[in-house]
Amino acid sequence: MPCRWIAHLDMDAFYASVELLRYPVLRGRGVVVGGRRAQQPVLQADGSPGFSELRSYAGRGVVTTATYEARSLGVHSGMGLMKAAALAPDAVLLPADFDEYRKYSRLFKAAVAEVAPLIEDRGIDEIYIDLTEAPGAQDVTDDDPYAGIRAIAERIKARVYLATGLGCSMGISPNKLLSKISSELDKPNGLTILTHADIPSLIWPLPAKRVNGIGPKASVKLEVLGIRTIGELAAADAQWLVEQFGSNYGAWLHQAAHGRDERPVVTFSEPKSISRETTFERDLHAREDRAVLGAIFTLLCEQLAADLQRKGYLAKTIGVKLRYDDFRIVTRELTLESHTSDAHTIRRTAGRCLKKAMLEQRLRLLGVRAGSLCKPDALPASAPAGANVTGRDQLQLPMFEGSTRTTSDV
Repeated sequence: MPCRWIAHLDMDAFYASVELLRYPVLRGRGVVVGGRRAQQPVLQADGSPGFSELRSYAGRGVVTTATYEARSLGVHSGMGLMKAAALAPDAVLLPADFDEYRKYSRLFKAAVAEVAPLIEDRGIDEIYIDLTEAPGAQDVTDDDPYAGIRAIAERIKARVYLATGLGCSMGISPNKLLSKISSELDKPNGLTILTHADIPSLIWPLPAKRVNGIGPKASVKLEVLGIRTIGELAAADAQWLVEQFGSNYGAWLHQAAHGRDERPVVTFSEPKSISRETTFERDLHAREDRAVLGAIFTLLCEQLAADLQRKGYLAKTIGVKLRYDDFRIVTRELTLESHTSDAHTIRRTAGRCLKKAMLEQRLRLLGVRAGSLCKPDALPASAPAGANVTGRDQLQLPMFEGSTRTTSDV
């Protein structure tokens, strides 16, 4: 029976690396991508780009990604830019360009598919690849029992670089869980191949939070219980874990710590939902800032509708997400009578969802979500899609408390 080989390919500092292709003069410098207020480079008198440094940033934006030079100073994704500026004031700050990142995402995935077509898309910068049946994957030599799989991995990495000019790191193991962990062990431009025999030496010494699926809350609880490493988690009694974390999650923790994972590489899956959200540079109030919030809210709904139409989906449920100034998150959702991708219908329904939420506190974040998705040709004959309203009528929409703005106002 052939050895099962699953690879996890992760592009190295993807967004920042794409920016370095555009601005090679920044190579070797700390570069941070993120923040809506980040300025595009301005051409100087000599024609060279002039860059904004992180020290000059003022606002509440967050780091999307950073080069490894900036990461070495403690900057990481999700960190507030003001905090990042204190750690790396000389770093260059660039705005995110998602159109460009999506282009390079398509390029690297197409390059991988030329070598190994069994790909599970996990986002803009990472994929799983089933290499078990790839030609030569089971080849061994006297000097290297992984000679075949290593050669395929090197060929994939070379194809990715040739197609994009970007580096990637790969972890290869018998399953997705171990491969995800191992792709982080030798960054950037790394390749790690391991089997279950390597778990005690390579996996167990790592922090428990390195297991994909152990989030911040579970990690904190494990630490309180005296479990800090994957090895300590593996040594914990399975029944005790069930008692502490519940039957499903407790059993999974035990299995994951021992590197057990039978999930297949899924080459296609329908999305469960599509959403759009934005974090404000300052906290906004539903009444005091209703004009600003109204414009943002309508734009999010229009963007969500455009996403649905571009991807060819209709939605049956529409919801909103609010994050208050105390970081508490609230969601509200309504189910439509029929599926839709119409911006007007989404805006009206999302407005009704807002009426079900508490709007006395200031808001940090606002989002809209479309769920219960299906393709138009999958609708039953008795359930036609919602009407696609063209133009803007004068229908008054429920919105933020105290507001009477209509779709034609913005």
